[in-house]
Order: sequence, then C-alpha cells, then structure tokens
Amino acid sequence: MKNSDEKYIERCFSLANLALGDTDPNPLVGAVIVHDGKIIGEGYHKRSGEAHAEVNAVNSVKDKSMLPKSTIYVNLEPCSHFGKTPPCSNLIIDSGIKRVVVSNLDPNPKVAGKGIEMMRNAGIEVETGVLKEKGEELNRRFFTFHNKKRPYIILKWAKTLDGFMDVKRTHENEKKSYWISNQELKTRVHQWRSEETAIMVGANTAINDNPKLNVREWQGADPLRIALAIGKELPGNLNLFDGSQKTILFTDNKYLYKDLPIEIFELKEEDFSLELLLNVLYEKSVQSLIVEGGKELLSSFIKSDLWDEARVLTGNKYFIEGLKAPLIDVNPHRTESFSKDKIDYYFNNTKFEK
Repeated sequence: MKNSDEKYIERCFSLANLALGDTDPNPLVGAVIVHDGKIIGEGYHKRSGEAHAEVNAVNSVKDKSMLPKSTIYVNLEPCSHFGKTPPCSNLIIDSGIKRVVVSNLDPNPKVAGKGIEMMRNAGIEVETGVLKEKGEELNRRFFTFHNKKRPYIILKWAKTLDGFMDVKRTHENEKKSYWISNQELKTRVHQWRSEETAIMVGANTAINDNPKLNVREWQGADPLRIALAIGKELPGNLNLFDGSQKTILFTDNKYLYKDLPIEIFELKEEDFSLELLLNVLYEKSVQSLIVEGGKELLSSFIKSDLWDEARVLTGNKYFIEGLKAPLIDVNPHRTESFSKDKIDYYFNNTKFEK
C-alpha cells in the first residue's frame, strides 16, 4: 500500500505529464498542496516562460491562511534562481508552508540542491527522494541533457514482419513511398514528434522519402528538423528546405545550400562524429532528439551506443526482399498492439525504464 507522500507525488507526476512537449527546455513539474489529508491546491508548469508548478498550485488555494499548516508536494526541487520567473523556493518560504516533499533534486547547476538548502535554512521540513526513480523516468530528457551533456536520443523505425524497412529499390519504384504500418501508428508517430525537441534524418531518407518531419496527424508544435548530408548532396527542392519550420543541415559543403532558408553547420567528412554533432545540439539546448532514419544513420547510433530509447513499429506486411531493418541487442521492455501492427519499446538505460 502506498503511503500518503507517495500518493501525492504520484499526483504531481500526472499533472506534470500534461505538459509533455510544451515545457522544453524546462522540466515537467507538478505540485500539490495538502491540508489535513485533503488537496486544497494543485498546478503544473504549462509552458517555458510561464508560471512554475508551485506558483500555480499556491495561486489555486482559495484560503491562503491554510498554507502554514499545509504540505506542498512537488516532483522536482523548487528553483532557487531568477530566470524568466522568480525563485519558487522564495515563494514557498514566503507562503508560510512548513513542510515540502520532493521526488528529485534538480540536476541543473543553477539549482542542484540550492533550493532545498534555502528552504531548510528557513526552518522548513524538506523530504526528498520520494519515488525518485519514477521521477527520473518522467524527466528522463531533462536529466539526460544535464547529466550527459547531450540530448535524450530516441531511435524510431518501422519494419515488416519479415524484417525489412524498405522494398528493393529499382528505377521504376525509386521514388515511390511504401508505408509499412497502419493509420493508428502513423498518428502515434506524429504525437511523438510533438513531444520532442528535434527530429533527424540522414541523406538517403531525405532523398528517397522527401519527408516533411512536421506534426500533421496530432496537435502540437513542429520539432526542429535536422538533416545529415556528409559526403552526399541533397537537392534544394526537398520539403526539408521549404522554410516552413526551423531546420538545421549538417554538411561538408555549405556553399551548396547557402541560399536556402536553413541553418547550416559545416563539418568535414574526416572530422565528423556523432559525438561532435550531439555536442552542437547540446550547445543549442536541444533536449531530446528522434532519429527517424535511415538504416545507416540508425545503425551508427546503435553501434556507438548513443541511444536511450528505441521505438520499433512492426506492420502486418511482407516485402520478401529489400533493405533489412537495424538490429538491436536488447529485449523489448514493453509492447503495444494496434490491430495487427505493434510497437516494441526498448531502453538502453534501465534507470529510466517505464
């Protein structure tokens, strides 16, 4: 049986998750205020630059005189610095709340225990580490970004029942698109795009599929588009270069694309590495990245052990011959079924498993 602290922290998780895809580069945070076993206020951080969860929770309490005898639950350490909003630790101190329960300390060096210290120095009882691992899983993008100094990396591909991700290409079908999974999975893919900071494809996928990499089947913001063309030339009329959303191209010849409405990073082929690419994205505050293909790019991430999660869609089709899908040497953590299609979820870091 869960104790009351865990119950209310679970509620914080549920509230925080409502903003998935909207708070980047900030974490997902929910807050609950409890008085005599009853929730009297709650809130969550809805969007970067807007009020934090603690502010929304305190503001939702109708009778502020109840706060000094209440406990506030929050899944991430209240901030202690001035950013786009004032410090939440100061708000809690000024409200008169005497007990705070936190799931995770904030890995951001600007906070990193300072909020806890401020509140304890003010005489507030602070408990930390409640459902710590669940809290880390919820904010796995945020923790990976700050702890590993790179985006949280999600690999995604679709394959047939016989293990192919594309048909055998000939002159007759070289530009034809072959969708593997059903409409329900297509909708799920667009939902995923709305939840992450950026999405990336290699040169072959950009040329063969001419993807838009936007959000069409779901409501939400389009991700930052990233294309990799090292040692290969991309035609200037691709959808990636249509100017409809922010796009970054990594290339070894910036002059080929100088007139396009995109941001260009030039990296010589002999100097290129995934680590270097990821460092550029880290410096640009890209907190999460979906790698959608193709096989060469996906396999390079797998071989370099630079991935955190893989989502493999299997459609109820056979290609008989063609391009084999990547292989991943990890058992699926869970599987979702959609009629005769399915999604297998893999994790490369058990600390953040669901």
